Amino acid sequence: MHITSSHPASLAGEPAYRSRADEVYEELKRDVSEFKLVPGDRFTETEISERLGVSRTPVRQALFRLQQEGFVEVLFRSGWRVLPFDFDKFEQLYDLRMVLETTAVQRLCAGSQAVDTVLLDELAAIWLVPAAQRSADHVQVGQWDEAFHCALVEAAGNAEMARVHRDVTDRIRIIRRLDFIKQPRVDATYEEHAKILKAIQAKRGDQAAMLLRAHIETSQAEVRKITLHQVHLARQAGSGTPG
Repeated sequence: MHITSSHPASLAGEPAYRSRADEVYEELKRDVSEFKLVPGDRFTETEISERLGVSRTPVRQALFRLQQEGFVEVLFRSGWRVLPFDFDKFEQLYDLRMVLETTAVQRLCAGSQAVDTVLLDELAAIWLVPAAQRSADHVQVGQWDEAFHCALVEAAGNAEMARVHRDVTDRIRIIRRLDFIKQPRVDATYEEHAKILKAIQAKRGDQAAMLLRAHIETSQAEVRKITLHQVHLARQAGSGTPG
């Protein structure tokens, strides 16, 4: 299986050139986030290079990068291992996410000229729909859910806030895929997102922030319940769900 880049080079701020190591990095990180590799799994550079059809040099470069980010560790004379989840770190990232997103919705309701109303209209087209028109595809809803939260911050018009938030989103993606593993959580996501958007449309900043805070706290509570057993079940199921 040869690697393919999942992120087009045309995305804002991303260089047009992507090295082999960049592509291997993205592929391996996706394997971890989609539970093709789960905490505790061991592997060698040779196994990865053969599976992806690349030499060991970009594999090693990608693994060192993932090691710096806390996803894997090198084992003395026995390859690499996917690290267990650091739940304290995820708690801190959720706290940071809370600050960024609640600040963003307050700004969205303050009437600033920097607000991107087109982004908000696009969110309304997805989330403010009748129940019969909601997506039943959990993977798709998961992607929309992540995009919803990113778009709220981006629409507020502060590029640096949006950049930091994207970094937080990237780092919690692996854990939020284990949230909303049942349909009622997906239904709740639709309901809660709709209430948040309606509060923003009505310029009720305090209400929007309160609703968003409760929404994130619920997701954070679900993360606390996650066990290694659920990680293995997720790998068996072969798909992620929204968070």
